[in-house]
Amino acid sequence: MDDAANRTPPDPEAGPEARPRDSAHRVLEEAEINAIRDPARVELRRDQLLDAALELFIEKGYASTTIRDICARSGVNQASLYDYVANKHDILRRVLNRLWFRGQNGGMPEVLGDPARGSVRTAVARILRHSWKKRRLATLLAYRSVPHLDAQDRETLRLREERLIRSLAAQLRAESGAAEEDKRPEVVANFIIYANAFGPMRDWLMRDCDEAVVLDTVSAGIAAMIEDLKTPPRTPDPLPPLD
Repeated sequence: MDDAANRTPPDPEAGPEARPRDSAHRVLEEAEINAIRDPARVELRRDQLLDAALELFIEKGYASTTIRDICARSGVNQASLYDYVANKHDILRRVLNRLWFRGQNGGMPEVLGDPARGSVRTAVARILRHSWKKRRLATLLAYRSVPHLDAQDRETLRLREERLIRSLAAQLRAESGAAEEDKRPEVVANFIIYANAFGPMRDWLMRDCDEAVVLDTVSAGIAAMIEDLKTPPRTPDPLPPLD
């Protein structure tokens, strides 16, 4: 059983605490807590808390999940919770950092740049399948938690997305030969990043459709968009006015 901390605990449901931060941070800032000097124990207890919180945030939503819920699911004594995390918002940040900010290995730019990747369509299908299957919970949590993040956290999230777009657009330019002034690679890159979330966010509407068909259809569409980047930019046809 955990030893209770001999101090008045903070508000467990408190929102973001005031703290100096750098908007260029590549992860969400986590509270500094050094009450326990055993790193292995801290890591074990935090993992228990974060695993339980992820399950509950997906099942019940962030707002409806309480610290009591997290402690009951994780088995961590509520009295010693503050030896490992600051509050519920700190738990959310740590979960997002673990799954969303630090868990992006083998992304689309790396896969497209792999000489052994196969066709563009195959490479796209490979990364989408990984995102839809292995990063499903991370995607759901990231999109659902945006309303509960403070302005600085949302800025960190925006900067992350912009970095991904720039990196992927650069790879698309290398793939297609598109000029630097051609902004289509940024548009396609942004769409591909959205497509990474398409499976987890929209599969509830396609339960009667073979997932292989969905994956192949989306991959074919993205491959066609990438192939189109090899052609010179066109002046878009004028559209009729909206009613």
